[in-house]
Amino acid sequence: MLPNQTSVLVAGGGPAGFMAAITAAEAGVKGVLILEATAEPLHKVLISGGGRCNVTHACWEPRVLVGHYPRGGKALLGPFSRFATADAVAWFAARGLTLVEEADGRLFPATHRSASVVAALRRLASAAGVNLQSTQALQTASVEDGVFRLGLRDGGVVMADRLVLATGSHPSGHRIARAMGHTIVPPVPSLFSLSLDAPLLRQLAGVTMDPVGLRLFPPSDQGSLPCRGQGAGEMLQRGAVLITHWGLSGPASLRLTAFAARRLRQWGYKATLEVDWTGGLSQVELENLFSEARRQQARRQLGSWRPWSALSRRLWWSLLESQGVALELRWADLSGPIQRQLIQSLRASRYPVVGRGPFGEEFVTAGGVPLAELRSTTFESRSQKGLYFAGEVLDVDGVTGGFNFQHCWTSGWLVGGALAADVQQY
Repeated sequence: MLPNQTSVLVAGGGPAGFMAAITAAEAGVKGVLILEATAEPLHKVLISGGGRCNVTHACWEPRVLVGHYPRGGKALLGPFSRFATADAVAWFAARGLTLVEEADGRLFPATHRSASVVAALRRLASAAGVNLQSTQALQTASVEDGVFRLGLRDGGVVMADRLVLATGSHPSGHRIARAMGHTIVPPVPSLFSLSLDAPLLRQLAGVTMDPVGLRLFPPSDQGSLPCRGQGAGEMLQRGAVLITHWGLSGPASLRLTAFAARRLRQWGYKATLEVDWTGGLSQVELENLFSEARRQQARRQLGSWRPWSALSRRLWWSLLESQGVALELRWADLSGPIQRQLIQSLRASRYPVVGRGPFGEEFVTAGGVPLAELRSTTFESRSQKGLYFAGEVLDVDGVTGGFNFQHCWTSGWLVGGALAADVQQY
């Protein structure tokens, strides 16, 4: 049954909301209620990481960890100094969920099943006495004599001493935050693949390359360097990419779109993407590789011998075709001008960006309540006592790899601890 009055109401049954509720209840707070608008709490956890749930990332130093957040990173240094990756790993381990690290640093449950994370969080919430109510959406909020009057979608009303907004990027949470005196940084998509006008690339769907350098140019600029000054670094990324039927995906592409999310929105998701397929090899290094191939593989055709072994054969053929170079040309017959064309193509191929890919891989948005409007040690509103925020409702977003979940665990844990300390004062 839904109570008429409660000590703490957490709006949002996602990872941040559950962490806040569990932490507060385990510390002795009674009357903790989670309202989840959908019929399936923790649904994002369940579908994340391809059904395995990338719980966090093996980035142990807070000063390094904050560099993986395009927005909110600097302000998270303090919170991460109190609860970061190692603390999250230990928190789950102490409660029966072991995490294992993969070669790329991502941390998954040992079962490699996201259902294990969902089951653990629901079990912990139940054991701590948290009241979970699904298909119950918070619609309005006001304060009367220091108590929150909370209107529900079905017309019901709940009075609460403290309110936690953990509603993710849903407009309802932003609307309530505004009603409580907060501003909202307009949300825009983050972490998405790029759709390119590149017919030759589309023929290479499924090819991966690592590392690859990516650089974004404004749509009106086809020749100069990317935007300089503040924010210029967001236009450059390096790492693994996956060629798809529509363009580029993979960690480097997702990281690029995360850091450039607002620029890309401003440009209408039109731009020019420069790709360094060599991953950073210099002009001299490439010239040496070509010279070595001409000497040692003189009789071989370019189509049967690549400048270096890690270069995808299919990609190499595509680049040869784009430059009008026959696959049958022998290395001994490679002229200087053609070599310069190929090296230029390897180091700086350019493709028109025509939009976002068909879906956002991690369902992340940039925008929300600015961290400057909250107390950094508790995530409590500076303007409304008893109002707390956790998770994606904040103007914080990380790159792919478990960083967005880590922010949820950190902010939820800090809010839960603050709620416990607040309740104990009364």
